Amino acid sequence: MSPLPPDNHVHTEWSWDAVAGSMERSCAEAVRLGLPSVAFTEHVDASRWVLAPEVRDLMPASVVGSDGRFSPVPLDTEGYLACVQRCRDRFRGLQILSGVELGEPHWFAEESAALLATGAFDRVLGSLHSLEIDGELWLVDHLYMAGAPDGVTPEGIVRAYLGETLRMVESSDVFQVLAHIDYPVRLWGAGMPFDPLDFQDEYRAVLRALAGSGRALEVNTRLRFRPEIVRWWYEEGGGAVSFGSDAHQPDQVAHGFAAATAMVEAHGFHRGHGPNDFWVRSASTSRS
Repeated sequence: MSPLPPDNHVHTEWSWDAVAGSMERSCAEAVRLGLPSVAFTEHVDASRWVLAPEVRDLMPASVVGSDGRFSPVPLDTEGYLACVQRCRDRFRGLQILSGVELGEPHWFAEESAALLATGAFDRVLGSLHSLEIDGELWLVDHLYMAGAPDGVTPEGIVRAYLGETLRMVESSDVFQVLAHIDYPVRLWGAGMPFDPLDFQDEYRAVLRALAGSGRALEVNTRLRFRPEIVRWWYEEGGGAVSFGSDAHQPDQVAHGFAAATAMVEAHGFHRGHGPNDFWVRSASTSRS
C-alpha cells in the first residue's frame, strides 16, 4: 500500500488558471511518488468578479471580459475527457479519476446540475472563491489588495467566507467534498498570525453541517492545514477526509502529504478499505 493517500485535487492545462499545468506530467509525478490515484478536478467557475486595476493585468487575457470583469472560460469537457483517456492508456498502473471543482455551486444550481448530469466526473469538489461585497462579486484573494472596497478587514473576510460556505453546504448537494475551507487564510499576510480559535464557532458551524450531510472534508495542503480544524471535524461527527494538493503544476502534486497524513491520523482518521478511498474516522482514538 502506498504510504501516501490519493491526491483528489489537481489542476492541469484544462483549468483556466493552471498556465503551467500538464495532465501527462502530473501523472508521471504521481507515479514517481507512488500515489495510488490522482483526480484531475478542473475549475468550473461562473462568477463574474470585479477586477481592480492593479490585478487586471495579472489575470490571463482569456478571462478578462470587455467590461473589465472576470469572464470565466467554460471547461472544454470533450477535450478534457479525451486527455484523461489518453493518460489512462499511458499510465495503466495509476488510477486516474475525472473531476471538477465547482465554484459557488449554490449560486449556479441549474448549470452545475446540468454539467453533472452527464455522469462524466468521478470526483466533484465544491468550493467558494468569491464573496459579495456591496452588491458586487469579488475574488477573495483580491479583497486583501489595495483596490478592495473600504472597510474590508482580514477578520471580516474570514467570517464572511465561512458564513457563505455554510450557506453553500446547506443549500447545495451536488458536490462530494468541501474544498479548501482555509482558502481566505492564504493571503492573510505576513506579520499577522492567524489563529483559527478566533473563528472556532464559524468553523464548527460549517463542519457540523457538512458532517450532517455525509460528505467529506478536504485537507488542502496548499498551506499547512491547521490541526484544530481536523480536530473540530472529528468532534462534529465528520466521517471522511479527502487529501488535495490543489496543484496547478506537476511538481506540486501531493505536496505536503506526508505531514498532513500523519496529522490527520493523530486526530482520529485512518485509511479507507481501499487505497483509493477517502480516509475515515476511527471508532476510537488516542487523539492529543
